Amino acid sequence: MSDLPACPSCNSTYTYQDRELFNCPECGKEWSAEAVEKQHAVRCSNGNELNDGDSVTVIKDLKIKGSSSVVKVGTKVKNIRVLDPEYITDGHDIDCKIDGFGAMKLKSSVVKKN
Repeated sequence: MSDLPACPSCNSTYTYQDRELFNCPECGKEWSAEAVEKQHAVRCSNGNELNDGDSVTVIKDLKIKGSSSVVKVGTKVKNIRVLDPEYITDGHDIDCKIDGFGAMKLKSSVVKKN
């Protein structure tokens, strides 16, 4: 069994090393050994670490940009995806689908882990 780390993007175990970089043949991601050591941790408003596939609850009303609708307090969001640091925009570090609203990005500061 290999002691190489799994791909941080797609969790593939088919990674290989090319000099100082690790490579994933499935998604094409390259990362350094230092990036593995300082893994980006996203935490909810209570301080719990969030991982892909977790369920969270919205803790305050969220106005949706370009719409008159609002995501209400207590809305449950299942199967979130934590974004890599290079894909985070304006602090929105969670990608999810909310029933009745569709796909959107949320800030981890407005959710709590279930």
